[in-house]
Amino acid sequence: MGEPSGGRAAQLKHTGLRPGWTTGACATAATTAAYTALLTGDFPDPVTITLPGGQTPAFALAVEKLAADRATVGVVKDAGDDPDVTHGALVRATVRILPPGSGVVFRAGPGVGTVTLPGLPLDVGEPAVNPVPRRLMREHIGRVAEAHGGRGDVEITLSVDDGEEIARSTWNPRLGILGGLSILGTTGVVVPYSCSAWIDSIRRGVDVALAAGQTHVAGCTGSTSEKTVVSEYGLPEIALLDMGDFAGAVLKYVRRHPVERLTVCGGFAKLSKLAAGHLDLHSGRSQVDPSFLAGLAGRGGADEALVAEVAAANTGLAALRSCLARGVPLGDLVAVAARDEALSVLRGAPVAVDVICIDRAGTVVGRSDVR
Repeated sequence: MGEPSGGRAAQLKHTGLRPGWTTGACATAATTAAYTALLTGDFPDPVTITLPGGQTPAFALAVEKLAADRATVGVVKDAGDDPDVTHGALVRATVRILPPGSGVVFRAGPGVGTVTLPGLPLDVGEPAVNPVPRRLMREHIGRVAEAHGGRGDVEITLSVDDGEEIARSTWNPRLGILGGLSILGTTGVVVPYSCSAWIDSIRRGVDVALAAGQTHVAGCTGSTSEKTVVSEYGLPEIALLDMGDFAGAVLKYVRRHPVERLTVCGGFAKLSKLAAGHLDLHSGRSQVDPSFLAGLAGRGGADEALVAEVAAANTGLAALRSCLARGVPLGDLVAVAARDEALSVLRGAPVAVDVICIDRAGTVVGRSDVR
């Protein structure tokens, strides 16, 4: 086979970073080992599972407990070289035999959240164990049952040590997933520094807001911009999308799943990049363009000397200050240009957009009208 040209394998090859395993993969490994021990009396250590992509990782067991009708296994999550807040977390699965015909039932133990709001791919009241990990666990329960003469009727209770505390650093509280972490993963593999998890959480945030009947949401670059839109519009937490640098992810998803109004709020420099046509606002992937800002300033009434000064500015903030001192509303000009760029990405979707630019202190330095 040839070298991978894209996707996760290519990303890993390019970065040289070590991949890790999702909470869903860890939960599947723990479940497989626990059910095997229930049927055979022995814990397979390490335990090997098969992921959706065909990988067959092996997991060492950190906890083993066997009783007459249940077994518990703990697996420590290894996120590889990704700065994942769940790296090192102990994921436990307790498997209990159920009466014939019960099937596979999932429960949330300590440190695993419960869904309390609509809009997620799980019903309200369900443990926050996502569909792909559920499917993986069911498949592995079936394989173990076939290999060792079981029926496959079990209750799987998943827990994560200190999961409720760890979850405070995730989107779960805002998404209405209370009590702990989610058991996640579509491939089972954690790609270091992958953007996919953040973008997926943006999408889930839109889904939850829509399901809750929110007609106005805000894509914010950080906590300061969140405070600004709450102060400006009184938006509830459920309407706030932590878009970070991924403006394009918000706009493209809202294009397919329209909400009546979208406010984009962020730092002046970041939003000047959106105004210039960049949808990824990360400093490593797009830069503030002084010549673009100079052009805006010129159209906003700046004289030749100020245009030259803006073009020579070493930061967006310096350009903004120069214009503010001369009465040229560069912040408003950037906000309008960013709004127009957002509307072009939305391609006529029925979404009204406005943009607010702030400085580092959270002061509004520019805004557009709603269009």
